[in-house]
Amino acid sequence: MAPGKFYPKARRQRPSIHDPAVRPRRLALLKAATINLLVLQFLFLGLFCYIFGSLFQQGEHTHNINILFVDYDGGAIGNAVRTAYEQLESTSFPALMERPATSYPSTNTIDEAVCNIKYWGALYIAPNASDHLTAALGGGSAAADYDKSNVMTMVWNEARYPTTVDSAISVTLKSLTEAARVALAKADGQKMLQALNTSDSAAVAAFSDPWVLSSVNLQETSQGSRLIYNTLVIILILIQEFFYLGYVNGLYQQFQLYVSIHPHRIAIVRQVISGVYTFIGSLCTTGAIWAFRHGWHVNGYQFVITWMSLWLFAHLNFLVLDVFTIWLPPPIVPMALISWIVTNVTSILLPFELSPAFYRVGFALPAHSIFNILIDIWSGGCNPQLYYALPVLFVYEIVGLTLSTIGVYRRSHYAVLKHEADEKAIQDRIEPAVSERQDQLPTEITADGPRESETSETDPEAGGAMQRRTTVATQADQEEIMEIIRREMSRPRVEKATTSRENNGPCFDLPFSD
Repeated sequence: MAPGKFYPKARRQRPSIHDPAVRPRRLALLKAATINLLVLQFLFLGLFCYIFGSLFQQGEHTHNINILFVDYDGGAIGNAVRTAYEQLESTSFPALMERPATSYPSTNTIDEAVCNIKYWGALYIAPNASDHLTAALGGGSAAADYDKSNVMTMVWNEARYPTTVDSAISVTLKSLTEAARVALAKADGQKMLQALNTSDSAAVAAFSDPWVLSSVNLQETSQGSRLIYNTLVIILILIQEFFYLGYVNGLYQQFQLYVSIHPHRIAIVRQVISGVYTFIGSLCTTGAIWAFRHGWHVNGYQFVITWMSLWLFAHLNFLVLDVFTIWLPPPIVPMALISWIVTNVTSILLPFELSPAFYRVGFALPAHSIFNILIDIWSGGCNPQLYYALPVLFVYEIVGLTLSTIGVYRRSHYAVLKHEADEKAIQDRIEPAVSERQDQLPTEITADGPRESETSETDPEAGGAMQRRTTVATQADQEEIMEIIRREMSRPRVEKATTSRENNGPCFDLPFSD
């Protein structure tokens, strides 16, 4: 069935594409389409290169991940770890930073060093671990009491970029301890065999499997939703603010508030509306994170602080996007939006240690600040970067509030100018039509006037009838003039709505309204 049957006007005869009148428009269309095609292609090519560049040769930057190593034992096991690290050391392996035991007199100080992000993780060997292993090889009570899990321990914080530290710290340290086991067997295997009591099963077990790497995870973060905390969660918050901004602009456009209400009242109400919306939106986001936190040990206090942090982040992004729509040309706004999203998400995809140094410009972006604040909240203060993260967010908030408020006055100014221009355009349309019609009325009355006067003197009844006909004609003319006014006013209103919408940034029709 032909679509033209349902849309008959679409089949109306139109000029040929080769018509001389169409040719200039055709060339202009091709030129505009080509320019915009190139601009968008270069924009997205640049964004792809930017985000891929942050991930480029990620493994080759793993050596920037520093791991603290403390040997409280000072024996053969520590030597085996050093030998194993010499074999594994490369750009794709974390840097093992050995420090003397005197610098960290207890294991609690190691936990604090990792918690305070002086190191990404730590590995330490328990005191007298080598002596305990040697004694266990001889069998007896020493072998029975030997605790293989109290030999090597790693300390890390899984809440700090969980998908990254799983592979960069947990996996690599396990491979290091396995390599150390082989190195110990090569270096002291003969001596250990001589001391081994083969008749004691516990001694044989200690020889074949001398240690199991223990783990002190400051904040276990193994739930599946952790994969999108630094990607889709941030993206959806940004997109959520963009869409609501469009609805707010649509609200102001629909009710023509910029030409009917004082700007300072508009600014106050606009900020209140955005604050309430982001307040509720951040609550929903935090609630969704908590609803799918299975196995994640966080409490109600952390819930509230997360909510407040996301509220600040959401509101400042609403303001930033509003500033885009106020001060940037309308065609640039979509490109600015997608660039803002990509650069912010890129700043938190990976730790800066695993990206080229150029990407440290992400320190100035709010997404990087909010993610570090969230890590600090979720891990109980084990990511102390609030000293820079909070100021960055508040700078965006204050600057955004200032520029957004000034923007209300700007929009009101241009809205009034546009309203006056539209009224003048309407007047220019109506006056010629009305004047033309009014010019015709005196001629008709003058032509009948003498006849009406003469008739009224000789025949009063005929004069009265003529007066009634003149009155009827005048009413008909008035109705015709009103129809002209209605017809002429209908066109500028459509043009005004379209032009005003283009000047107000993203503007969506309200899905539900009275």
